[in-house]
Amino acid sequence: MSKHQYAMVMDLNKCLGCQTCTIACKKLWTDRDGTGYMYWNNVETRPGLGYPRQWDRIGGGWKDGLLQPSPLPTMDDYGHAWEYNYEQRLYEGKKQPVMPSPEPESGVNWDEDVGSMNEDENYFFYLPRICNHCTHPACLEACPRKAIYKRDEDGIVVIDQERCQGYRYCIKACPYKKIYFNEVTGKSEKCIFCYPRLEKGQVNACAAQCPGRLRFVGILDDPESPVHKLVLVHKIALPLFPEKGTQPNVFYVPPFNPPKRDNYGKSIQEDPRVPLDYLIYLFGPEVKDVIVRLEAELKKTQEGGRSEALQLLIGRDAETRYRVRPQLVQIQL
Repeated sequence: MSKHQYAMVMDLNKCLGCQTCTIACKKLWTDRDGTGYMYWNNVETRPGLGYPRQWDRIGGGWKDGLLQPSPLPTMDDYGHAWEYNYEQRLYEGKKQPVMPSPEPESGVNWDEDVGSMNEDENYFFYLPRICNHCTHPACLEACPRKAIYKRDEDGIVVIDQERCQGYRYCIKACPYKKIYFNEVTGKSEKCIFCYPRLEKGQVNACAAQCPGRLRFVGILDDPESPVHKLVLVHKIALPLFPEKGTQPNVFYVPPFNPPKRDNYGKSIQEDPRVPLDYLIYLFGPEVKDVIVRLEAELKKTQEGGRSEALQLLIGRDAETRYRVRPQLVQIQL
């Protein structure tokens, strides 16, 4: 068990699907040879295939205390990093339209805004994803080289690039498929929760660049941090696929859309815009209790009261959304 645990909460009601977080992460960490297909942070449309496609149905994680390794996703599942034929169009005089090559068949948000139908109405929402920096990480247990470890000072899961031999057992074990193989270096890579930034007192790049202000960052065991309040005090944020047994430390405030068809004043549970069964699939049965709590907080404000939970979720400034404490998790050299 780590001394402390950095965590993140994402409010799915505020995600714009703009991919600013994706680009911020991409430019900072995976703009190198062999990382073209990697997105340590990605935003996918739900319901949808995800990235890699069908990652939520491939397998991984724990069951009855035993690892559940899955097949490896293929490059077709990730979607190849394609280029465009600008050379032919701009310099070789060929009047072909600018097209991607090779012809794409999948991608990081391939089914953007497609969603699904709930009775006769379409619905979708965005799901940003990073490594969950689990308390009980399956990737760590699966690595025969012990190249993966949780940092004792802050709970962030990292890969020792010197020890990694690219066996990829970690990818098979991770139920979220948030570890990637670099064919150039022959090593596995993953989100490092921007720990070099945290050590300088700066928040994660994905959070800093988010125009929707949907990300909250802090130490889970710090009573003053927003993540502690949202997860442990107000209990309105849940991990993704908790049944996988890895105890993720990235949490989500579930979509809290109003009821359908002008049902003002009606409970979301009576006529949900997003089917409850789908939310239960993603976040477990406790999501129903979270929606009840959110509805109660909303009703409180509509009646003229004040909701500390909703005020926190608004996240007006960085001081509200982030509480980075490098002095607390300082590495002892």
